[in-house]
Amino acid sequence: MKTYPLQSMTMAQAQQQQFKLVDIICRHFPGADFLSQGDLGLVPDLHQPRMTRRIEAVIAEFFSAEAAAFVNGAGTGALRAGLAALVSPNSTLLVHNAPIYPTTKTSIEQMGLHVVHADFNHTGQILAAIQQYQPVASLIQHTRQKMSDSYSLQDVIGMLNQHRIPSLVDDNYAAMKTPHIGCEYGATLSTFSCFKLLGPQGVGLVIGKKTAIDTLRHSMYSGGCQIQGYQAMEALRGMVFAPVMHAVQAEVNDELVMRLNQGELPQVKQAFLANAQSKVLLVEFHDAIAESVLASAHTLGALPYPVGAESKFEIPPLFYRVSATFRQADPSLEQRMIRINPNRSGADTVMRILRESCQPCSFN
Repeated sequence: MKTYPLQSMTMAQAQQQQFKLVDIICRHFPGADFLSQGDLGLVPDLHQPRMTRRIEAVIAEFFSAEAAAFVNGAGTGALRAGLAALVSPNSTLLVHNAPIYPTTKTSIEQMGLHVVHADFNHTGQILAAIQQYQPVASLIQHTRQKMSDSYSLQDVIGMLNQHRIPSLVDDNYAAMKTPHIGCEYGATLSTFSCFKLLGPQGVGLVIGKKTAIDTLRHSMYSGGCQIQGYQAMEALRGMVFAPVMHAVQAEVNDELVMRLNQGELPQVKQAFLANAQSKVLLVEFHDAIAESVLASAHTLGALPYPVGAESKFEIPPLFYRVSATFRQADPSLEQRMIRINPNRSGADTVMRILRESCQPCSFN
């Protein structure tokens, strides 16, 4: 089975991202300004909390973007706001020829958008779709939607920019993990959830072109739509720690793949990494023991389900069934394969739980 996972940042790269963000913070927050939870309410000249606007400026500079805006609703809210800023109801939206993430699909349906598909793995098909359907914008998921996906985000955005098609990138599970996000490659807007970057629940970010961000802000006029200063501050603090934490996780995943494929557990047929949606370890067994392994692992401390997929609450490793996309591709995988996200655990902890969970299972 061949997969094309996104390239995670190395530890050295992640450290430099952390240092870069802290350096920008220092230049935006002199003295004791950073030692604050932030303000509340609608400052007259900004129509949002002043601290929220300051932190948005930090984030925009970090991602080399014109502007950034916090929104309610985590990643789903960010995508919904981004769509509303770029396209009108009943417009035509170009997407990859793959299952659309369920909450994103709901937003598309609510706007009455006409969806057209192209295989983003082949830029020629993108060009053909543009010429045939003349979409007003395109939605691109940074992480993989299918096991066989191998497209380059930069190449897809480049093709769209050549034809002046605005692009909205879903950077969930990629921001602060990969060296660059969509807006850094020239996309109109990037969106992601701060909850997946050790931040607070329900806070999302939209980053990119100022004209699109201004349109978005106009739709969030009321006070109840604003992300308050303390929420923005919590999100920024999480983003400082996220790159290194995710780089540690990437190193653990690499070690697990190596050890399992070297035959450390005889019950395991193969192990590999895939972005589904977060970058996870997929473990395939020789026999149909996935269900019993999961049941046992959960008694040994493994998490049985995600909270926010790598949120600040998820410390022990996650042992979980394979995604619906994978099950659709091969229904037998449900009995032979599991996915593991080490979260904050080390490789030895994951191997111990996996080994003990496999012991009651027969091996032919």
